[in-house]
Amino acid sequence: MSSHDKNVLYALSTCVWCKKTKRLLDRLGVEYEIIYVDMLSDDEEQKVVEVVCKWTRDETYPVLVINGKKAICGYDEEKISKEFT
Repeated sequence: MSSHDKNVLYALSTCVWCKKTKRLLDRLGVEYEIIYVDMLSDDEEQKVVEVVCKWTRDETYPVLVINGKKAICGYDEEKISKEFT
């Protein structure tokens, strides 16, 4: 499965909204990869931030990229639920 065929949650390990998004995805039974941006090395973090900024104007978290085709930025229970139910 390539990165374009899966769901990726870009998050910060200390972010309350990121944790809520993770719990929601788990509750919905969504398969996803989670990347804690603040736990990466500086070089890795810079690469990930470039990817995140393609989906959102500001570097904000969480960012849920769905199959490499669209993203939901921030915690939005309604949008996420609609996407996966």
